[in-house]
Amino acid sequence: MKLEKELALKKLAEVKNPFLTLFEHGSLSVEVYKPDKVDHQQPHTRDEVYIVINGEGEFLNDGVRTTFAPGDFLFVPAGVVHRFENFTEDFSTWVLFYGLEGGEKHP
Repeated sequence: MKLEKELALKKLAEVKNPFLTLFEHGSLSVEVYKPDKVDHQQPHTRDEVYIVINGEGEFLNDGVRTTFAPGDFLFVPAGVVHRFENFTEDFSTWVLFYGLEGGEKHP
């Protein structure tokens, strides 16, 4: 199984939605996400990982602000407030949701 970023972004543009689910297996769900100027997402019920495809900006994760660029890996535990801010127009990212509702507990 292979997901190509160009094809994923083309499919996303066709649905005129900021996100599109492209793959599911067990508890894993893979989406492509490209917000338009403002990231309106709310906390999610499962743990998630972002892998930045294109663009740069800032990521606010549980009150901690960091910068991001293509190839960066960002983790967000379930239920945590987070969003992308001050991002370039070409920003897009893979989104991987996994695990149980409520997230996995750290030992």
